[in-house]
Amino acid sequence: MLKKYLLSVVVVFVLWSALDFVIHGVILSQAYQATASLWRPFAEMKIGLIRLVTLVVVAVFVGIYTLLVNPKSVKTGLLYGLLLGLFSGVPMAFGTYSYMPITMDIVVVWFLGSVVEMTLAGLCIGAIIKSKK
Repeated sequence: MLKKYLLSVVVVFVLWSALDFVIHGVILSQAYQATASLWRPFAEMKIGLIRLVTLVVVAVFVGIYTLLVNPKSVKTGLLYGLLLGLFSGVPMAFGTYSYMPITMDIVVVWFLGSVVEMTLAGLCIGAIIKSKK
C-alpha cells in the first residue's frame, strides 16, 4: 500500500502543478495583471513555499483517501475528489471574494479550477489505490 500511496502522491503533485500552471499562468494571467496591486510581484513570490504547501496538501489528500475511504475504486475516488473540490473551492474562491477586491472572473476560475483539480486527483488515486476483492 505504501508504494501505491507514494505513486499517488507523485501523480497528483505533477497533475496539480501542471493544472496550476494552466490556471494561474495562462488562464488568469491577464486578470492577475489587471489586479496587480493585490499580489506580490512575481520576483517576491515564495515559489518554493507554494510547492511545499502543494506537496503537503497532496500528501494529506491522498492519505485521507488511503486511510479512511472504503471501498477504494475509481468511482469512490472520483466522488471523493468532487466533494473535496467543492469543499475547498467554495470558501477559497467565494470566501476570498467576500473580503478581497478580486474580480468575479478570478472567483469563478478559482472555484472551477479547485473542483477540476480535486476531481481529477480523486480519479487518479481511485485508479491507483483500489480495494482488494
